[in-house]
Amino acid sequence: MQVVFDVALPVFAIVLAGYLGGRTVLGQEASSALSAFVYWFALPAVLVLSMARQPLGDIFNVPFIGAFLGSMLMVYGLGWLIGWFKGREGPQVQSLQALNAAFSNTGYMGIPLFLAAYGPNRLLPAIIATVIMSVVMIGLAVIAMEMARSHGHGLGRALRDVGRALVRNPLIVSSFVGLGWNLTGMAVPMPVVNFCQLLGAAAGPCALFAIGVFLAGRPLELAWRQVGWLVPLKLVVHPLLAWGLIVTVFPLDHFWTGATLLLAALPTGALTFVVASQYKVYVERTSQVILLSTIASVPVLSLILILYAPR
Repeated sequence: MQVVFDVALPVFAIVLAGYLGGRTVLGQEASSALSAFVYWFALPAVLVLSMARQPLGDIFNVPFIGAFLGSMLMVYGLGWLIGWFKGREGPQVQSLQALNAAFSNTGYMGIPLFLAAYGPNRLLPAIIATVIMSVVMIGLAVIAMEMARSHGHGLGRALRDVGRALVRNPLIVSSFVGLGWNLTGMAVPMPVVNFCQLLGAAAGPCALFAIGVFLAGRPLELAWRQVGWLVPLKLVVHPLLAWGLIVTVFPLDHFWTGATLLLAALPTGALTFVVASQYKVYVERTSQVILLSTIASVPVLSLILILYAPR
């Protein structure tokens, strides 16, 4: 229980501070500016330094990747199937419902949570998960949306759009820059280390605060009947499926098991809203899923931290 007060409470207190700031002295412009700073500068600094200094054997942790990615794809399939049975609103809506059910907020909440719970030396699971989310899930969503559009341009256009998005994604680019440096076997120069540490130190609090400001601008009408079913799918079914894969197929130690479950139980990430806005499909419902899952994730993440407290 102490870990809840030491780790989870400060993390969600920063989110609450951002929410209160967004409702009082700040506006949505603050959320946009903070998010841009975290996305383009602070998080890339963290990712470059972490990937450059991690043992390569830890980076290519096949059981972790199998458990996290496998459970994520299973939830994506479940989200699509349940959405089809519930409303049959078309493949574009079903694609967004599936993405909302499977897409964890690894960048803006996962990395800050790991920094608070485990420290910068054990940030690797959140980094790997962020790369997987950006490459696999966003790529899958874009391909699905392009293929579902009756007036789309087919798979070739979709793959080209995905490729362009990936090479412009600072989280992907910075991760591979760090990995490339790691492969050289050379130590990171101390000025680069200090620069990345100073800039990266702002990633956690700014990302969490930006989430709070973002939530302050969301409508309070929660629409449980329309999107409420996606919340337990994201926060309960996803980590349970990950746990099942760990127990049966991909055995992991105490730390990596807890890390996998934490990442699977994270709320829906804000990038789903970006995809929905780009295609003008399921936009309002997506913002409500982000709001609901973020609020409901507090007890779930706290329970996992208690069960898999840092050793």
